[in-house]
Amino acid sequence: MFSSLLKPRRTLRTPPPPEIRQVEVNGRSVPLTIRHNAQATRLTLRIEPGGRALKMTVPTGLPEREIRDFLDRHQAWLMTKLARFSTRSALSDGHHIFIRGVAHRIEETGKLRGLTEAVFVDGEPVLRVSGLSEHVPRRICDFLKKEARRDLEERVAIHAPKVGRKVRSLTLRDTRSRWGSCSADGALSFSWRIVMAPPFVTDYLAAHEVAHLREMNHGPAFWNLCAKLCPRVEEAKRWLKRNGTMLHALDFD
Repeated sequence: MFSSLLKPRRTLRTPPPPEIRQVEVNGRSVPLTIRHNAQATRLTLRIEPGGRALKMTVPTGLPEREIRDFLDRHQAWLMTKLARFSTRSALSDGHHIFIRGVAHRIEETGKLRGLTEAVFVDGEPVLRVSGLSEHVPRRICDFLKKEARRDLEERVAIHAPKVGRKVRSLTLRDTRSRWGSCSADGALSFSWRIVMAPPFVTDYLAAHEVAHLREMNHGPAFWNLCAKLCPRVEEAKRWLKRNGTMLHALDFD
């Protein structure tokens, strides 16, 4: 008797697994991940941090021709957006790289041996790099990692006692999805690329992860604690929102 009152069950359709393909944008091959979502009502296309990849979400069951047409219609948009991102060639003599928010002109010394060092030449910030030209990006990367560790260890050492917690370890990574993380056992992890941002942004990142040592969430108590550790929280968040993607743009590989 009750069966006539029940709505018929809907057959849930399992979406296909993500598909990875290559798309050509102005002669450049860019990885594209396509995810099918039963809840999606339209196609969305997103450029990943650094402009190295694309992600597309499509409604489940959408015909392939509509996906291709969408990509074709957005070729000009992709060309414009991807052109903003730097490439490995920007890491060479005469170009500039930001260190702690200050643009430094890259100067290849031509010497096979020597330190990579940030100096001032006639009042101009310069990053002097030795070694063969093909090794310059790697040497700059090593330098940035070293400076990032020094800055982050310093800021973490200042903030951690204020929350009454100990840091078990501090690790540097080249993460794209987040700037830092904190595990329940006190292990902190940071993106070394943050050293290219102004110091107050690095301070915010350190304070953010240290605050997680006490508050493993993003509730009001967490943000109150974060603001006590770093008064420029909102300013730093805005800076990262505006400029964070560009820090990922440089290709050091």
